[in-house]
Amino acid sequence: MLGSMMDVPLLVSSILRHAETSHGDTPVVWRDAAGGVGATTYGEVASRSRRLARALDRLGLARAARVGTLAWNGHRHLEVYFAASGSGRICHTVNPRLSPEQIAAIVAHAGDAVLFVDPGLVPLVEALSGRMPEVRAVVVMGGPESMPPASRLPGLLCYEALLAAEDESYDWPALDERAACGLCYTSGTTGAPKGVLYSHRSTVLHALTISVPDGFGFSAVDTVLPVVPMFHVNAWGLPYAAAMAGAKLVMPGPRLDGESLHGLIRREGVTLTAGVPTVWLGLLDWVEARGEALAPVRRVGIGGSACPPVMIERFAALGVSVVHAWGMTETSPVAVTNQPKHSQAGLAPEARLALARKQGRPLFGVELRAVGPAGESVSRDGEAFGAMLVRGPCVASRYFGSEADESFATPGWFATGDVVTVDPDGFVEIVDRAKDVIKSGGEWISSIAIENIALEHDAVQEAAVVARDDPRWGERPVLFVVTVAGASFDAEDMASLFEGRVARWMVPTDLRVVSELPHTATGKLHKAAIRRMV
Repeated sequence: MLGSMMDVPLLVSSILRHAETSHGDTPVVWRDAAGGVGATTYGEVASRSRRLARALDRLGLARAARVGTLAWNGHRHLEVYFAASGSGRICHTVNPRLSPEQIAAIVAHAGDAVLFVDPGLVPLVEALSGRMPEVRAVVVMGGPESMPPASRLPGLLCYEALLAAEDESYDWPALDERAACGLCYTSGTTGAPKGVLYSHRSTVLHALTISVPDGFGFSAVDTVLPVVPMFHVNAWGLPYAAAMAGAKLVMPGPRLDGESLHGLIRREGVTLTAGVPTVWLGLLDWVEARGEALAPVRRVGIGGSACPPVMIERFAALGVSVVHAWGMTETSPVAVTNQPKHSQAGLAPEARLALARKQGRPLFGVELRAVGPAGESVSRDGEAFGAMLVRGPCVASRYFGSEADESFATPGWFATGDVVTVDPDGFVEIVDRAKDVIKSGGEWISSIAIENIALEHDAVQEAAVVARDDPRWGERPVLFVVTVAGASFDAEDMASLFEGRVARWMVPTDLRVVSELPHTATGKLHKAAIRRMV
């Protein structure tokens, strides 16, 4: 016997409809590339999204056509999010920080029919002209003043002119909730980027999941600043979750330096934000050097790579709680968050910090397990290492355009490539990426653990550990550090820092002090490039 409830599909357009009807006057603020700040509302975003959906119809885009974007976090990008997905097309966000070769390959692989581009990124697209065969129109996301005086791009159109030619009367189609709505590609640090095709159902469920108190805890009284780019796994779902909750949304544009972020936080009253550790390092350095406050920020989500415990302490000193999180493009992305359980609510500060270094426990709908070399489940004792597998309604079942990949070799599960421990309370700690863990003398060394200790030294701004070949031990760790301006860090400092912290055989004896370390297009340390520096 089936239940007798209404079968109403979970659609991206339903998020926008709710934001318009229940929170239509809530502000959506943006900052442009020049630093200018403007504001609109969810009601106006909804109206303009309907106009844009009509424009996509007029351009002749079929259902499931891919609508590409090369853009920073702004209100027009938000409108494309809703207009493309809500009208039955697929919003494909492209990372402008990738190499031109990768961008051209991704746009071609996705089969983008139209490309929406921020004015400042038009030269990048012009350089790729002729290498994106299916793109029949490029829309510059601005007014007439943003249009280039001359361009060889096909079908160059003005965003505001497109919208001005349409009225706002548009009925969002009743789509199948399993229909595709978004497409994102992995950062490609271990090979060619791979596409992950999200459904309306998975996107809505993910937004609901991260909104709960043990996720990021969105509410209508929050002001949310997605520092994580909208081209990085849909800004971790923050634009959808903020609109769903009716929270004020602040879009920072391309300027993510410490001074710019702090100014926007204080000006707009940001209470919740999220991004990768690299960005927060710049903000913390800027704030601490000037004795500034971060109020009214209460919570900051940190993911993309492991959050060093010292960063959690620095935020705590400013009255800000860190929500350590883990996820991947393939998991929509947020799958695990670090929030204490009932039995841990009264932990002493030192014990709470020890717990906070872990990525956390699965959100509802996410199942995970750690397995050994033969596929056997490892003990959930917080000590045994295993390869992490995940599954759930917001986890990919395959890559776009590919029917076979070793990551999906275990039926019904996705192999993340992470080596983890799981404790009795279900908290996951990423020991390392499978490709980054160091095997020395038959024993495993976690590069993340060594990096976190190095980052505790006042002179160290950034640290990375990779393996080098060793004729006796197989592999030995090499520690690369970038020092704080004017500070020094030498082998003697390294030896004293690690003394008594880890077993002697784990301590690096090879130190390289460098002026900078390479990062991926999503702000993570580029371990493959660092290994080439050994």
